[in-house]
Amino acid sequence: MIRVRFAPSPTGYLHVGGARTALFNWLLARRHGGLFVLRIEDTDAERSSADMVEGILDGLRWLGLSWDEGPLVGGPHEPYFQSARLARHATVARTLVESGKAYYCYCAADELKAKREAAEAAGGAWKYDRACAALSAEDIAAREAEGRPRAVRFFVPEGAVPFTDLVHGPIAFDAANIEDFVILRSDGLPTYHLSVVSDDVDMRMTHVIRGDDHISNTPKQVLLYQALGAAVPQFAHVPLILGTDKKRLSKRHGATSVMEYARQGVLPEAMLNFLALLGWSPGSGDRELFTRDELAGVFALDGISGGNAVFNPEKLDWFNQQHLMRLAPDDLTRRLQPLLEEAGVWHADYVDDRRAWFYAVLELLKPRARRLTDFAALGDYFFRDAVAFDEAAVQKHLRGGEVSAHLATLAAAWDAADTFDPATLEATLRATAETAGIKAGTLIHAVRVALTGRTVSPGLFEVATLLGRQRTAARLAHARQLA
Repeated sequence: MIRVRFAPSPTGYLHVGGARTALFNWLLARRHGGLFVLRIEDTDAERSSADMVEGILDGLRWLGLSWDEGPLVGGPHEPYFQSARLARHATVARTLVESGKAYYCYCAADELKAKREAAEAAGGAWKYDRACAALSAEDIAAREAEGRPRAVRFFVPEGAVPFTDLVHGPIAFDAANIEDFVILRSDGLPTYHLSVVSDDVDMRMTHVIRGDDHISNTPKQVLLYQALGAAVPQFAHVPLILGTDKKRLSKRHGATSVMEYARQGVLPEAMLNFLALLGWSPGSGDRELFTRDELAGVFALDGISGGNAVFNPEKLDWFNQQHLMRLAPDDLTRRLQPLLEEAGVWHADYVDDRRAWFYAVLELLKPRARRLTDFAALGDYFFRDAVAFDEAAVQKHLRGGEVSAHLATLAAAWDAADTFDPATLEATLRATAETAGIKAGTLIHAVRVALTGRTVSPGLFEVATLLGRQRTAARLAHARQLA
């Protein structure tokens, strides 16, 4: 069975790069009936926090990426917080020492720093000289008797360290360029390499999908798997996400936390769809719109590109609008209610007596909304009795000439109409304009400002129909006072 994991460090909230890594792992597991494990790598106690953990969980929940094992879910390989597995990491380090695959290093930090600086001053590179690997039993006993602090270093064997990356193909590193790296610090805490390999072995990971920035870590981890006599998982390193300036995505490009996008009115379906296509292609022609389940049905690692992906906010907005258009009215209402409440324009009868009217308003606004947060602003003239007028629009389309008289004539004609629907309203307006000897567009612009306060809106006659005969008449009368 395929077993994959998402292993974030709770030193920040779930950012888009981590969310995409989690998504690729989740999709692979769902495609093949495998298991998706969530493990919190919280060994950096100073920078980790419970709030950050909860933020990561919130981000995954928002995206709908449920985990099969991990925090709050449990599983056969508990605990799923790395800080609770330190004793296990220390045991693994001791096992490697006992088997001759690692050794104790008593070198002080200032000694190592001095050697490194001397080598650099001489114009050369420096790597650990294995001074402690050559210690005799007597030397070791003497240092132990002194109570000298000791770290554990992995003994890097000679030769090449090859592995086949499922994205980049065969990769090999020369072990001559890898120094004997520390796996357990002198304070007893494991380094990243030891903890991640130890936990992946214990949790029986079959695949490791992560960012390209981890490629340089892989040879050390491959050596650790081999030294432990464990199966080496298959690695897939996915391209990094860049900003539109082709630099690594950061706060200067806008929001990087997925929950910040949630607060900005992005749909989880849209974010998921957008992230999936950042560096991955379904190989299905030009199709771009997918549900989460549809993605799980077609996802394959060989669709991942080796090149970096660009995070384009405009493309995200396009995806968001497309998924907005797909939402059923009741679903859209459920998501909009807290935002409309916050804006002070929500009424309980929108889901009761005025449900049909409210749904019709949403359908009219949908094509113009890019995010959920747009609806309150786009539809304020529907949701409020008073119109907020754009002064420039009033000056251009309501003042001067015979505008007031034309609006009075139209108001009387609309009031006398047998039906109050778009076709009737349009025909009546055009007839009024023709009788007055003015262009229909002139009257349309004036009426639009009168009803909405602005120069741009959905179809004018649909807007008037939804405002209703009474509110439309009142707004036309008010606009005459501005003319």
